Amino acid sequence: MKVKVDELVCEANAVCTGLAPEVFELDDDDRLLVVLPEPPAEMLARVRHAVRSCPKAALSLEDE
Repeated sequence: MKVKVDELVCEANAVCTGLAPEVFELDDDDRLLVVLPEPPAEMLARVRHAVRSCPKAALSLEDE
């Protein structure tokens, strides 16, 4: 699974950074970065929760 962010939709609310800080972080300009785009299987439940919790639906998971 690969994590994607739609930068045109993302408002950097940082909900995802609180739920999966190993995967998501905000840079100094308050842009969302996906620092671990292909999280290991043991993290997928938290990543899925973060994706579902995005208030702007700017995150997605794609099969590779």
